[in-house]
Amino acid sequence: MLYQRFGKTELQMPVITSGGMRFQMSWGRDDEITDESQSTVEQCIRRAIELGITHIETARAYGTSERQVGRVISSLPREEIILQTKIVPNESLDAAAAGKQFLSDFDDSLEKLQTDYVDLLALHGLNDTEVLAKAIAPGGALDMAEKLKKEGRARHIGFSTHGPCDSIQAAIATDRFDYVNLHWFWSMQERWPAVLDARAKDMGVFIISPNDKGGRLYEPSDKLVSLCDPISPMVWNDAFCLLPDQVHTISCGASKPTDYDEHIKAVALLESGEAATLIPEITNRIDTECRCVLGDEWWETWHVGLPDWSQTPGEIHIPGILRLYNLAKALDMVAFAKERYGMFGAGHWFPGKRAEDLENLDLSQCLKNSPHADKIPAILAETHEMLSGEQGKRLQADA
Repeated sequence: MLYQRFGKTELQMPVITSGGMRFQMSWGRDDEITDESQSTVEQCIRRAIELGITHIETARAYGTSERQVGRVISSLPREEIILQTKIVPNESLDAAAAGKQFLSDFDDSLEKLQTDYVDLLALHGLNDTEVLAKAIAPGGALDMAEKLKKEGRARHIGFSTHGPCDSIQAAIATDRFDYVNLHWFWSMQERWPAVLDARAKDMGVFIISPNDKGGRLYEPSDKLVSLCDPISPMVWNDAFCLLPDQVHTISCGASKPTDYDEHIKAVALLESGEAATLIPEITNRIDTECRCVLGDEWWETWHVGLPDWSQTPGEIHIPGILRLYNLAKALDMVAFAKERYGMFGAGHWFPGKRAEDLENLDLSQCLKNSPHADKIPAILAETHEMLSGEQGKRLQADA
């Protein structure tokens, strides 16, 4: 395993971390846990530690995960493990009430984790500026998190987000967080300015869900497998994320002990130095294929001048839909695109809507700054026909 200083926390963070969303037996926090499920979680955590993956990450929103992690952690040397949990600030309450609820939730999480402190505590789901404003208001969740930090019960405070780049940058600009959990990978690179902002403030940068939200790379298309040869798409994307100095660690969501094996191959490539030449070569190959299928002009400028979903008739999420169109058309990533397309409309976790009812919407004004304004409506219609189906379901906090 390779380790990096995790920004101002000064923790020595493994470049691969063990994400706990798939550790849970069920989404019910108090559901009965079977011996089989608990045994699997224990095998996963012990295998992770054998590999040098000393960071275990979970969340209150991950059903039974905290309880199951706690049962294993309690039997291991606590000081050798970097433990993180995440708590969603209650949006339905005013700031003061939400702050009190945050403290109560934290106490419950500690009890389930069977520990008296966590190394990393994240405000879970700061996905837009409204949620951020309530969380940082006097007496709110962040004030309470900072109180826990002073007490030593939460060593470092961060936030997790699915939000757009500008809302992430707004949270970073508060200067009140030690680290950030965010999405950034080859198929979703628009948050890179937020990564740079975080590193400028010496924050830890933790990439979440690179192989699920990054394209269901554990079930890749045949075309992507061919383009990534001689390594797997998962290994390629892991190394792509970890090559930049600005990224400290990426999450591996394991449901069985062998799920770590591919990720360790990426670590080996980084350690040997081979990744520095192989990963750009594969990335260029993939970019070239996208250009061949979609055209140079589209591939270079499809994202230019697109409106935010909130400024679009019907609240259609044009940038998000076009991103899925590109992946499905150029790389045959249709299964992933269908899954994500069905999730539009899940509140601030997955905002905006699908490209429905286009014949009754006039998009000309909102697309006036796009070089592709004349053809985007037809592409949206094509995408909807290709990807529409049963409405997708977000995995709880979908982190």
